[in-house]
Amino acid sequence: MATKSILNKKSISFLEKYLNNASPTGYEFSGQKIWMEYLKPYVDTFITDTYGTAVGVINPEADYKVVIEGHSDEISWYVNYITDSGLLYVIRNGGSDHQIAPSKRVHIHTKNGIVPGVFGWPAIHTRNRGKEENARIDNLFIDLGCSTKEEVEALGVHVGCVITYPDEFMILNKNKFVCRAIDNRMGGFMIAEVARLLHENKKKLPFGLYITNSVQEEVGLRGAEMITKTIKPNVAIVTDVCHDTTTPMIDKKIEGETQIGKGPVITYAPAVQNNLRELILKTAENEKIPFQRLASSRITGTDTDAFAYSNGGVASALISLPLRYMHTTVEMVHQDDVEHVIQLIYHTLLSIENNETFSYFK
Repeated sequence: MATKSILNKKSISFLEKYLNNASPTGYEFSGQKIWMEYLKPYVDTFITDTYGTAVGVINPEADYKVVIEGHSDEISWYVNYITDSGLLYVIRNGGSDHQIAPSKRVHIHTKNGIVPGVFGWPAIHTRNRGKEENARIDNLFIDLGCSTKEEVEALGVHVGCVITYPDEFMILNKNKFVCRAIDNRMGGFMIAEVARLLHENKKKLPFGLYITNSVQEEVGLRGAEMITKTIKPNVAIVTDVCHDTTTPMIDKKIEGETQIGKGPVITYAPAVQNNLRELILKTAENEKIPFQRLASSRITGTDTDAFAYSNGGVASALISLPLRYMHTTVEMVHQDDVEHVIQLIYHTLLSIENNETFSYFK
């Protein structure tokens, strides 16, 4: 385990640019372009598909194929209805949290560019304190500063426009990364860093490595579902986020106990192939990388499920990054965990390299 940071100034600059860029589900192109530009020096070629999943490939001629994967999309909203008085009502695009929306600033994405707005909310003075209403999808509304529907439409805003939050990257207390969309563009960042380390350390792999940044995870693992049929991998190591369950109002008896700063989280679940998981655990122990364990029931709820049950069965495993405040604009992770996930994936790939045969995963 390295004693100094494996992230450099270029890495952090890329991370900030990548997180700050809006890439809502179904509109990931601009984020994928940033990601591919960063990854380009470290791969031999790229694959892209119709819906925008991007894959950097090392050793594309190899018969045996290993995927490392994250997803690139972020939660957002759609304009669903415009009132005669110029207010917008919304529906979810992914798992957007209605409770955090009131008083948030938003960006409406139109063909004319970004139109700013705010989620309005009645002042405390005017609300019925005896019958306090909570935020719900049917009472959330966006105010663009317009007074008529025609004014809204003149700005280029229409039903179907996608809406994101503009909250940007910051670092708290030297080692906590905070932003919206860390779920899961941090995954795309971490797999890109694995590719960088392989390149800089001149590591040669005896298999094809497919560094995969999938789209549309937030609406049902759709990007992974599509790209696994294209790649037809033998092994898939997926990285996503999981909950830090040590913050208030979370029941550890239900959610398990995982915490930022204590290492990557390795999942036990039906979709996780046992031999591959054990190789990851052994790698963590050999490299003295701290880790945590988590159990999932029927599904992991991540792209692991899409890879595992595709193509007649793909040996798959999940390495998660513990995160606070998921699906809010202040998602928080620990830099140490980010680096340890990168190291764990990197050293696991080298462990596969040192394995005499790949029958281990059958």
